[in-house]
Amino acid sequence: MDLKQYITIVEDWPKPGIRFKDITSLMDNGTAYKYATDQIVEYAKTVNAEIIVGPEARGFIIGCPVAYALELGFAPVRKEGKLPREVIKAEYGLEYGTDILTMHKDAIKPGQRVLITDDLLATGGTIGATINLVEQLGGIVVGCAFLIELTYLDGRKNLGGYDVTTLMQY
Repeated sequence: MDLKQYITIVEDWPKPGIRFKDITSLMDNGTAYKYATDQIVEYAKTVNAEIIVGPEARGFIIGCPVAYALELGFAPVRKEGKLPREVIKAEYGLEYGTDILTMHKDAIKPGQRVLITDDLLATGGTIGATINLVEQLGGIVVGCAFLIELTYLDGRKNLGGYDVTTLMQY
């Protein structure tokens, strides 16, 4: 299935010069959304994932149905102040400034095999911070799965030696 036909390109959003890749049109189509999810489920099986982790909010949209299909747990990664129990933190760089991601301190067991999911791999900053959180807890990142990769931003290179799979590249 050509998933790109289900992605809507929005010109000049959120600012002039940006060609935003909108995945909601893929999610609107049950067959395409299921196909994309199934592709990531198959990848998760090949890396023997034991838990799925995703950063808010689109990482939830991708990771939760994968976790459900595999009968695995899902651990959310959220912005600071959004999780109710004791958390660990990772700071990461943005175009201008920094941000902080958090994860419950008991979300990952030491040695647990973790698949990280998100909608889009751009520069790799959010996923790099997510990897940091997983590894702080002793988890083993066995792979990172995305719907879309913006190859011109070299995010894959910024993720070092981690195994990365994407369903579409722009």
